[in-house]
Amino acid sequence: MPGPAAVPEEPEHHHGYISDKSRYLARLKRVEGQARGLHRMVDEEKYCIDILTQISALKSALDGVAMGLLDDHLQHCVLDAARTGGDEAELKLKEASAAIARLVRS
Repeated sequence: MPGPAAVPEEPEHHHGYISDKSRYLARLKRVEGQARGLHRMVDEEKYCIDILTQISALKSALDGVAMGLLDDHLQHCVLDAARTGGDEAELKLKEASAAIARLVRS
C-alpha cells in the first residue's frame, strides 16, 4: 500500500531582522531593564517628573526598536514580495501600512 503523498516543503524564509537579531535582543534587554527601573522608582515613590522622564526614555527606546524592525521588514519582506508580485506583494504592503499606522497612533 503506498504511503501518504509527500507534501512539498516551502523554502525556509528568514525575517529581515535575523542578521541583526543579537543587536535587537540587546536593545530589548536594555528596555526590559528600564521597565524594571520604572517599577522600582514607583515602588520607592520617586519624584513624578523623574518617573515621567524615564517613561519617555523607555518609549523612545521601544520606538527605536520598532523603527529598526519596520525598516528591516520593508527592506527584506516587502521588497522581496514586490519583486515576486501578485497577491503576496499586495499583502505585504497592506501589512506594512497597517504597522506604520499603529506606530503613528501610539
